[in-house]
Amino acid sequence: MTETEGSRRRRAGTPGFVTNTGKATTAVSASRGRQVGTRGVASPSPAVTPGGAGPPRPWVVAFAALSSLLAGWGAQVASAEPTFLSRQYPRCIACHYSASGGGLLTPYGRSLSREEISTFGGRGAGGAPAGAARGEEGFLFGALSSESPLQLGLDVRPSHVGVDVAGRALPDRNFLMNLDLQAAWRQGRWTAYGSVGREPARGGARPISYEHWVAYQATDGLSVRGGRFLPAYGVRFADHTSFTREGLDLGQDDQVYGVEVARSTDRTLLQVSAGPGRAESLVDGDGRRAFTAAGRFQLDLGPRMVLAASVLHRGASEVASRSTNTGLSFGYAPVPWLTTWTHADIGFQRRTASGRAYILANQTSVEAVRGLWLRISPQWRRTDADPRGEVRRLVYGVDFYPRTHWHVNLSWYRDCLPFTGRRTRTLLAQLHLYL
Repeated sequence: MTETEGSRRRRAGTPGFVTNTGKATTAVSASRGRQVGTRGVASPSPAVTPGGAGPPRPWVVAFAALSSLLAGWGAQVASAEPTFLSRQYPRCIACHYSASGGGLLTPYGRSLSREEISTFGGRGAGGAPAGAARGEEGFLFGALSSESPLQLGLDVRPSHVGVDVAGRALPDRNFLMNLDLQAAWRQGRWTAYGSVGREPARGGARPISYEHWVAYQATDGLSVRGGRFLPAYGVRFADHTSFTREGLDLGQDDQVYGVEVARSTDRTLLQVSAGPGRAESLVDGDGRRAFTAAGRFQLDLGPRMVLAASVLHRGASEVASRSTNTGLSFGYAPVPWLTTWTHADIGFQRRTASGRAYILANQTSVEAVRGLWLRISPQWRRTDADPRGEVRRLVYGVDFYPRTHWHVNLSWYRDCLPFTGRRTRTLLAQLHLYL
């Protein structure tokens, strides 16, 4: 299963990627206008009352925080970890079918989950089995051959969330975060991909397909795909409510319909996409439909060092002004057991007052023992138009990969709103089964 460094680099050179990591956290901008109880929900910042009259009452803060937390944790898509840059894989396409990372693993990616990531079940010296059955990493523990052009995956995430707002504990919640079936068919230069799952909503859940697209590999360095996907931008932490994702309207249900062209070389990757806008807005007619274009350029400075520049433009819609975001991401793994990613973003929105917004986030992970990663992520968000909505966040986490298919995640979030001085603490415990 193991490969030489040269073969790793050739795989990583395939076009179509954005670095990616599944956890969760709190609220985001009120301008998104989503309803509580839908996937990837945002709610008004608890720092400001609707009328802008000053700090809200404690029960208002508690209700807003709980609503956004539980709704935001309603579901997540299986994703890769930027942490694994330490394994010398700077591009997600080395292990994933999706050009934006996340979702279904290729047979090669599944084998890496067993050999490079898991604490138990890998092969010993000389390729001899070390307590693992052949093909264990495959769909349903080897039910489907890795040689088949059709590959399937099942993503299941039972979860527990506990919230404390300003010293007041809110009711804990146990729920099924994800139950998604993913499929990919790869034949020659063509790849067809799709997923189907459940979207939490008021009164229950409804079926939904978050990603479905068709891709064509025109040459070794050029690919094209069309359909529903998340545009390539910045570094895609698995925590879909990270300020670098939810704060930029790149959260759980923010895929777009469009066309993407990817061009790669040994050291660079360029992705450009354009389309009529956010998929859910096109389907539901919620007034947020707007032309969307994105671009991301990545430079591999080394096998464990990456620099990426991104831009995301959305035209004016019925409920939002035209906006443009620019971001710079840097990933570095000086040693195999340490990875750090930093992303800085400046957004511009056309409005009478200053429309600038700022986001800064870092995620640093340390592998204490094989398969056990300790994680810390400081994050900051502020807008010129509403400085009272400034949020400072600190996330502590543990990710344990005991054996292929199994991932245990514990995350503790601490949010502070400097304007009001109020603090929110959240605990997420999650068992992630990627079958």
